[in-house]
Amino acid sequence: MNNATTNTGCPISRRTFVQGAVATAAAVGASGAFGFDIAHAEGTIDTSKPVEKRHTYCDMCNQVPKCGLTAYVQDDKIVRVESRTPHPTTPLCAKGMASIQELYDPNRLTKPLRRTNAKGTGKSEWEEITWDEAYATIASEFNRVKDEYGADAVMFYCGDPKEPRPAIQRVATLFGTSSYGNESSLCSQATQICSQLVFGRGLVTMGVDPTEDTGSCTIWTLNAAWSQPNRHGKFLDQKERGCKFVVVDPRITPTVTGLADVHLQLRPGTDGALALGFINILIRDNLIDQEFVDEWTHGFEGLAELAAQYPPEKVEEITWVPAAKLEEAAHLLAENAPTTMITSAAGMAHSSNVGHALRAIFMIPALLGSIEKKGGMLFPAGSLPFDTAASTTQFRERELYAKEKFEERRVDREDFPVWVSFSDHFQTAYLPEYVDEGKIRAGMLIAANAMIWPETNRYQEALSKLEFAAAVDYYERPWTHDYVDILLPAAMCHERMAPFAVYGRKMILREPCVTPAGEAREDWQIMLELGCALGFEEECFGGSVEEAIKYILETADIGVTLEDMRANPDGVDVPGPEQQENKHTVGRIRRDGEVGFNTPSGKIEFDSEVLKNFGYEGLPVYEEPVHSPLNATGEDAKYPLVLNTGGRVPFYTHSKLREIPWLNQFMPDPIVRLHPQDASARGINDGDEVRIFNWQNEVVMKAEITNMVLPGVIDVFHGWSKANINLLTTRDFDPITGFPPFRCGLCEVERVS
Repeated sequence: MNNATTNTGCPISRRTFVQGAVATAAAVGASGAFGFDIAHAEGTIDTSKPVEKRHTYCDMCNQVPKCGLTAYVQDDKIVRVESRTPHPTTPLCAKGMASIQELYDPNRLTKPLRRTNAKGTGKSEWEEITWDEAYATIASEFNRVKDEYGADAVMFYCGDPKEPRPAIQRVATLFGTSSYGNESSLCSQATQICSQLVFGRGLVTMGVDPTEDTGSCTIWTLNAAWSQPNRHGKFLDQKERGCKFVVVDPRITPTVTGLADVHLQLRPGTDGALALGFINILIRDNLIDQEFVDEWTHGFEGLAELAAQYPPEKVEEITWVPAAKLEEAAHLLAENAPTTMITSAAGMAHSSNVGHALRAIFMIPALLGSIEKKGGMLFPAGSLPFDTAASTTQFRERELYAKEKFEERRVDREDFPVWVSFSDHFQTAYLPEYVDEGKIRAGMLIAANAMIWPETNRYQEALSKLEFAAAVDYYERPWTHDYVDILLPAAMCHERMAPFAVYGRKMILREPCVTPAGEAREDWQIMLELGCALGFEEECFGGSVEEAIKYILETADIGVTLEDMRANPDGVDVPGPEQQENKHTVGRIRRDGEVGFNTPSGKIEFDSEVLKNFGYEGLPVYEEPVHSPLNATGEDAKYPLVLNTGGRVPFYTHSKLREIPWLNQFMPDPIVRLHPQDASARGINDGDEVRIFNWQNEVVMKAEITNMVLPGVIDVFHGWSKANINLLTTRDFDPITGFPPFRCGLCEVERVS
C-alpha cells in the first residue's frame, strides 16, 4: 500500500482516501466525510468544546460549480468536511474533500511580505511587514505611476480563484485605469465572444445542456466526467432516457466511453474544418430546417458555398476523422432533433483559428432549427442581475467605466478590436509588449499564475520589468512571485464571506466557517481596504465586505436583503418568469424590443457583420494551425508530433492543488501520454523519463503509453512548475480573440538515456 504522510502529520493511505472520495460521491451520509483523526496543524484541539456544523462552498475548481461543503468545527478548527445536502451542486469530489488539507497546510502564506532582494535574480528573500505598511506602499507606488504616466499604466489582474473579480474591477475603475485583466483572456471569453457573434450581444453561452425534450446533443471537447462530475451525472441521466450523443474529442475520455453514440476523434486544432464538414452534409442531404434558416439567419448562401469546399473525404484528410463517422454523426443529430450543443470553456478554443471555428460549431444547431426551442438551444430569460461572481454592474462601476470612455484608452484596442468590443477586461496576450512599450508599469496580481501564458518566460520577464508589483495568494509560488515586490496572504474558502452563491434563481449566503489563518484576509477585504488606501474610503465601504454585499443586494433590486439570506441559510428562491420558446419572435431577445436577434442584421449571423466592420472575414473560414504536421516544411518538419495540452484530470485544477499530498499521490509527477505506435517507434516504455522538445524549449516528463490518444498526437497535462509545457507553446494568437494555440503545437519526444 502506498502510504503518504500529509503536511499535518496525519498518515493517510491511497485506499483510505479513495474510499472516502467514493463514499462522498455516492452521498453515503457521514461515511463520505473526511477529517483529521490524529493531529491537527493548528495545534491541540480543546475537545471539551462543542462541535458545530457550518456551511460554505468549495472553490477547488473555478468559480463554478460552487459545490456545497459542510464543515464540522471544534475550537475554531475544522475537524471534518463532507458534502452539503440538500444543495444545488452536490456531492463533493476528491478535491473538495482535500480542501481541509489545503486549509491547514503549514506552507500557507499567513503574513504580508516585502521583498529584500532583486526581483528575478534567484530565490526570493522576504521580510514581514504589517498590513498598513503593505497598503501604504502599494498606494504610494500606484499613485506615483498614475501621476507620472497616467492611471492606465497600472494593471489590476485576477487569476484563479475568480471570486474577487468584482472587487478588483471596482477598485481599478475607481482608480481610473482601463487596464483591468483576468484569466478569461485565456479561458472562457473566446467562447462567449464567438457565441455573441453568431447569436447576438448578450446571448453568452457555452452551450445548453440536454433536457427531457432533447433528442440529441453534441459535446465538443468537454470532458465533464473529469472536470465537471456533477454535470456529467446529469448527462448520463439523459443518455439513459434516450438522448443521443455525439462527442468530439481528440482523446478517448470517460465522457466518450460513457456517453458517445458517435465519437469523432479529430486532430487537435482542426475543429473548424470538422464543423464545416458537418455543415456540408446537413445542407447536401437537405437535413436543415430551411424555413427557420430563410427567416432567421443571415449569410446562408455564403456559408453553403464555403461548406461545399469541405466534403467528408477532404475533412478526413484534414482532421483524421473517418468520413463515414462524420456522415453518421451529422445524420444522428438531424434525425434526433431538437439538438443542442455544448462546448468547453476553453477546450478547442486554444487554437489559432478559434474565432472562426467556434462560430461554425454554433451554426450547426441553428441550421437544424434548434434555436429557441425546447430541448434545443433555449436561451434563458429573466436571469438574476448578477455576473458569475455575484456582483452587479453598479458594484463594478460600469457606468463610471463608460463615462470615462475606458474602451478608447485600452492598451489592446488596436491589437484585438473585436475583443475590446465585447470584453470589459483587456486581452493580456501582448502583456510583454505593453510592458516594453511603457504602457503598463505597475501591477496588482490577485491569484495570478505566470505559467498560464505561452512562452511563460516572456511574461515572467515582463513582470520583473514592472516598476512595482504586488500579489495576493495562498502560497508563495516562485514561478510568479519571484517577480513581485510585495506578497499578501489570502484567506481560503472556509475562511471568507464574499461572494454569495447564485444557482439559477436561488441565492445562498456564505459565512466564514473559521477564523483566517495567521494574518490572512479574504481577497474582497484586501481589495476594498486597498481601495480605501488609494483614497476611496466611502466608495469601498470602509473596507467592509459585509457592507459591499449589502450594496450589491441593494443595487440588484430584487427585494432580497442580507438579513433575508441569513434567515434562510438553505437559500432564497427569487420568483421569475417561466421559460418561453421563440422569444425572438416576440421581441424578448433584442435590447430594443424588436423581433429577432441582437445582431446588426437582426438575425443569427453565419456571415458576421461585426467581424466585417472590423476588417475580418465574416464567414467561418478554416485555416490550418500555424504549425501543422500536414505538408510540414523547414523547422516544422523536424517535429512530427502534435502537442495537445490543457486537459483536466479529476484531482487537479489547472496548476492548482499539486501541493496537497492527498491529491498529489494520484499523479505525483508530470506525464505525457503517447500512443503505442509512437512510443514503439521511439523505443519508449511506459514510465520512462522522456524529453519533450521543439525549437523553443524542452521539458522532461514520464511517459504513459495509452490508446487514449491518436497516433501522431501527444497529450500533456499543464501546470507543472518543474515541467512547464507552456515553455513549448507559441504566441501565434488568433487575430479575433487573441487566444494561443495550446492544443495544436508541434514537438518531438525522445527517451532520456
